[in-house]
Amino acid sequence: MADSRRPGQAGLRERSKARRRTAIIRAGLELFADRGYDATTIADIAAAADVAPRTVAMYFPSKQDIAMARFGQVADELTSALRGCGPGDSVTAVMGQWLRTSGAGADGAGTEREASRRMFAANPELNALRTVRMAAVITESAVVITRATATVPGDAGPRLAASAAAAILIELFDLSAGIERELATGTALRFLDAGIATLGSAHPLVGSAQPLVGSAQPLVGSAQPLG
Repeated sequence: MADSRRPGQAGLRERSKARRRTAIIRAGLELFADRGYDATTIADIAAAADVAPRTVAMYFPSKQDIAMARFGQVADELTSALRGCGPGDSVTAVMGQWLRTSGAGADGAGTEREASRRMFAANPELNALRTVRMAAVITESAVVITRATATVPGDAGPRLAASAAAAILIELFDLSAGIERELATGTALRFLDAGIATLGSAHPLVGSAQPLVGSAQPLVGSAQPLG
């Protein structure tokens, strides 16, 4: 049956749902960081988000889903970007772009990122889940690296490079936006580029006409700070 609501009413409903979902996530991140994951209940999160416990259950089947909601979203975005890579595309350039844009633009994104950082630092079991959540990123990165370096599919080298890249991305993701994150990202991606360039017989992933990190500039220019 067709939705009889006017477009404005439907839009308002969707915005309200998005606000509730965001409130639940932010409440969960803060409580997991401050009280610990195991000590926090769904009722605690509902009270902090000013919703009913059944509302929390409607949006998230488990506490783990709340804890991993944001990171899972941006990991999926990176996976999609890597799947869209064509011949000659740079895996490290894609990763750099992801770091610039992941989690940026939303209201309260900085506060949410800090709460996320504290949550993962306080709950090692959740931090371990991020590595698991990056499995698809590792798989897609290995495909791109294999193609770019002309190695044989199934070789260990691209998989090792992709696994190292995923671990580095997790560390960089926790850094607050600013010059420290820019410099750390430049250093990390130069390191990855150098390692990847030793694989197979292909040229380095970043062509000499457009170096990832110039000799006089950091990876991310001042006009496009990391978000």
